[in-house]
Amino acid sequence: MSLKIWLRKLGPGLLFAGAAIGVSHLVQSTRAGALYGFDLLWAIVAIHIVKYPFFQFGPRYVAATGRNLLHGYKSLGSWALGTFVLVTLGTVFTIQAAVTVVTAAIMAQLFQITLPLWQLSALILVACGALLYAEKFYLLDRSVKFIILILTLCTITAVLAAASKGYHPPVAQHFEWTPVGIAFLIALMGWMPSPLDLSVWVSFWNEEKNKELGSRMKLRDTLRDFNIGYWGTLIVALFFMALGAYIMHGRGLSFSPGGAVFARQLIEMYTRSLGDWAYWVIGGAALTTMLSTTLTVFDGIPRTLEKTTLLLLPGLKKREKTLYRLYMLIIGAGAILLLAVYIENMQTMVDVATILSFCTAPFFALVNFLVIRDPSIPAAFRPGRAMIWLSRAGIVLLSGFAAYYLFLLIKT
Repeated sequence: MSLKIWLRKLGPGLLFAGAAIGVSHLVQSTRAGALYGFDLLWAIVAIHIVKYPFFQFGPRYVAATGRNLLHGYKSLGSWALGTFVLVTLGTVFTIQAAVTVVTAAIMAQLFQITLPLWQLSALILVACGALLYAEKFYLLDRSVKFIILILTLCTITAVLAAASKGYHPPVAQHFEWTPVGIAFLIALMGWMPSPLDLSVWVSFWNEEKNKELGSRMKLRDTLRDFNIGYWGTLIVALFFMALGAYIMHGRGLSFSPGGAVFARQLIEMYTRSLGDWAYWVIGGAALTTMLSTTLTVFDGIPRTLEKTTLLLLPGLKKREKTLYRLYMLIIGAGAILLLAVYIENMQTMVDVATILSFCTAPFFALVNFLVIRDPSIPAAFRPGRAMIWLSRAGIVLLSGFAAYYLFLLIKT
């Protein structure tokens, strides 16, 4: 295969990386390094391995059937689609609020905007809605890949610069298995590399890629594209953790729970290592990355609910655009209301959103596993024995950890 053809077939995996590299990396990975050094490195690696099969089943299903995962959910019965809607509606407002407030905090710091963060968040969502209404989102989506590349290269450079100064985080373990520690661990893993419901979005992107190419991609090309994006997010997450560990851990420094102060601390980590010149480069890259994430979520959730509604109620097909815009309006209004009430603590907002995503992960893991194991899937496209056992272990681990956290929550 020529390089030109190979590059043309890349896309959905990079879109996944673009959506994943946001709150989980800029906020949670960096906080993990600042609080615990490299103590939780194992957790970032482990959650990537545990979640891998369930994300991979999205593009695998599209390669096998040419259709997105929601059709697989429907084939299991209305209970799967119905539960999917309930789970999605239970998390959409906190997820949208969390990514938007981080975007607003970085924007406020970068341009010295004094507007309250919830009001700035509202303006961002209005602007995102206008872009999506005008169907201009994909212009930004194509360019953001280069911005993420710049952010990644600057992060790697900043880590190497910080490490070269001779400081190394303490070797002693600081993470403790207390309710507070476990809550942070679950918040870290909840969106690492992203919420599991993003597996449905990945299947949308693969479906669209097939339409763009005019034919269905082969399984090996589909998985190669996905693997590049998926494992790339792991590498980036580890560098963000290292940045927090080298610059803040063991020095009496910690991130502020307030949005504006956190954004300033985040950008200052780069300028300490690279110099003042990095302020606008890093700030701009971080802002564009989070803006892309905000747009992706604000587009992906309404589109997912719209497609789900049409599968459950096909008679509404003529109302497709109306449904999409209605869901976008409801989600935007709910996120703004949530921010207006709980804006004082951005850290809590992010933690709640990521914990909710972790607690709903077992549902997506189980349903994705059942879909790809359906007898209608051709044998050549079904996962191998090792992947099946990894999936079973993942379902048990995700369910057990979520149940244990809920037990601690009720107990306390």
